[in-house]
Amino acid sequence: MSWMETFKERTVTAEAAVQSIRSGNRVFLTGNCSVPQRLMSAFVNLATSLTDVEVVQVLTIGSADYVAPAMAGHIRVNSLFISDNVRAAINEGRADFTPCFLSEIPLLFKNRTLPLDVALIHVSPPDEHGFCSLGVEVGVTKAAAQSARVVIAEVNPNMPRTLGDAFIHVSKLNFIVPVEYELPETPMGDPSQLAQDIARHIAGLIPDGATLQMGIGGIPDAVLRELTNHKHLGVHTEMFSDGVIDLVERGVVDGEMKTLHPGKIVAGFLLGTKRLYNFVHDNPIVEMHPTEYVNDPFIVMQNSKMVAINSAIEVDITGQVCSDSIGPRFYSGVGGQVDFIYGASRSPGGIPIIALPSTAMVKGEKVSKIVSVIQAGGGVITSRNHVRYVVTEFGAASLYAKTIRQRVRSLIDIAAPEFREGLERKAHEMKYF
Repeated sequence: MSWMETFKERTVTAEAAVQSIRSGNRVFLTGNCSVPQRLMSAFVNLATSLTDVEVVQVLTIGSADYVAPAMAGHIRVNSLFISDNVRAAINEGRADFTPCFLSEIPLLFKNRTLPLDVALIHVSPPDEHGFCSLGVEVGVTKAAAQSARVVIAEVNPNMPRTLGDAFIHVSKLNFIVPVEYELPETPMGDPSQLAQDIARHIAGLIPDGATLQMGIGGIPDAVLRELTNHKHLGVHTEMFSDGVIDLVERGVVDGEMKTLHPGKIVAGFLLGTKRLYNFVHDNPIVEMHPTEYVNDPFIVMQNSKMVAINSAIEVDITGQVCSDSIGPRFYSGVGGQVDFIYGASRSPGGIPIIALPSTAMVKGEKVSKIVSVIQAGGGVITSRNHVRYVVTEFGAASLYAKTIRQRVRSLIDIAAPEFREGLERKAHEMKYF
């Protein structure tokens, strides 16, 4: 049977496809801007006739009806990274959070630590050989699709055909649901003055010929805008957004000096707008790879001058980084921070950076994000042993090979001025000075 015959034979409606989900199943949901909307709508409608279905996901964009209170007893989410749409449910005890390095998530599926019954994925139309591209979300989805007993795929002409290790053959899809709708978009905003101030300090640490890892948000977007005069930059990152396109078009990002995949932009997933989706479609300079490869610290370290830029909720004055919780309240997750911070620290000339504003507003009160001690219940994601640079709008603190006394001095110096005296007093009380 040809792949075209297989495609036709396995094409069904979303409502028919989700009938393969049974009570007690573990269902993987592809994430980011790739969430299969028609399948999820049909799944939610079916859910009241099911019990104890576990939905495993990482980061999802958009509404999440499947985590509503009415789904209790029918669907329970197990998120390996906390996105906005499931945060309340997790902190209210209606959903679960499993801490895990992003680089290790695919292994949970492959080695059947978390065996999958069903995978809900979203792909491009097949090429002339019958291969569909996983498009904007390859990272953890490829391993899930390879591991699940049943694979259900929305096939959407608006899903870009990304290249690299990003393909799945029609024969591997048990149910095929043709759809046609635009992917969700996550546009870049204009960076605030605060983000620009932080970005200028970060840009000053980045040499020509560096390879970049960055996330999405005000600070990473502002950093990209500060790099227009740099030369021969490369990209190896868990994700990238529209801002990289401007640097490619200016010739700033050419990957010519990369020591791994020279000339290629390497990523696991994408978050951006239609401009980004059009840019990556069938673009030979962009290679999408699974997260167990992209985020592996021992792969990351093979990029010389690897620059990793990650954020934090709090940093204490010895250099411990809290990134996943506000006290005991879970906020996000480990993600790829440790993967890239450690990988960059092992890279020749690597520059691991933790970047954050010096203050935050909490219940109408300004508080310091450089703290004497992490809040009770807060999770230390990146240890003081891994941290090399911490950057706020007041400067960059270099912590590598520094004593506790030197670290404390450097971190107090980049705290907001109105909090420095209090931090100094605490440092004396703790005998750091």
